Amino acid sequence: MLKRIRRQIAIFFAVIGPGFITAMVDNDAGGIFTYSQAGAKYGYLALWTLAPIALLLVITQEMNARMGAVTGKGLSDLIREEFGLRVTFLVMTLLVLTNFTNVMANFAGVAGSLELFSVPRWVSVPIAAALVWVLVVKGTYHSVEKIFLGACVFYVSYVISAVLIQPDWEQALAGSVQPVLMLDPDYITLLIGMVGTSIAPWMQFYLQASVVEKGITEREYAESRIEVIVGCVTMVVIAFFIIVACAGAIWAHGPRDIEDAAQAAQALKPFGP
Repeated sequence: MLKRIRRQIAIFFAVIGPGFITAMVDNDAGGIFTYSQAGAKYGYLALWTLAPIALLLVITQEMNARMGAVTGKGLSDLIREEFGLRVTFLVMTLLVLTNFTNVMANFAGVAGSLELFSVPRWVSVPIAAALVWVLVVKGTYHSVEKIFLGACVFYVSYVISAVLIQPDWEQALAGSVQPVLMLDPDYITLLIGMVGTSIAPWMQFYLQASVVEKGITEREYAESRIEVIVGCVTMVVIAFFIIVACAGAIWAHGPRDIEDAAQAAQALKPFGP
């Protein structure tokens, strides 16, 4: 029994990467901005959406990981085989356009965050672009995976920030289990944005390709499925603490909008004397 458990743990750490990275990296600049806006403007009201978002994310990610493990092919390959070149071309074109806006949001996040340290955007953005280019062109899948896994550690800072801010945990727990529906257009738009930023198109292509690249097959899929679920749950937990931190730091002193990534970062600093 103990030997079997140790073997499963070893396989889990061997397959860790695709699902965990895909889910965690979904908390990018756009995601952090959206969750920060939710906490700053509506406090704990939007927390209830995280449970259904987690369920949808797990279903979607698990489906893609399973297709990659069973077929040994990426999502674009399967789309081409099933629907032909025209549909594949249309889907990939839409994916490029969607990813382009996502890239713009992330570079805007780089610019805004480093401006907090007096680094002008005309310096930070080219340097960030060059580093990404080197990573894509020169890096291997395994080296990129290690870098991404290491970067995931920084998300712990949101948990620490939320604890230090000392928000109203009773309200946070209540908001997590009590659905609040309002006809306010801004509130509805925010809820849609939270779903969109949590389940993005690029994730499905990256995850399935990563499963194939890592060589995960049906034999290791049981552990891979656990890895996908752990990544999705961790991502939602981080989103929870981002919302709670901004609710405690901003909304508790008066609801307001967050206009850029710099304000989203500053939102994690509590108001004080």
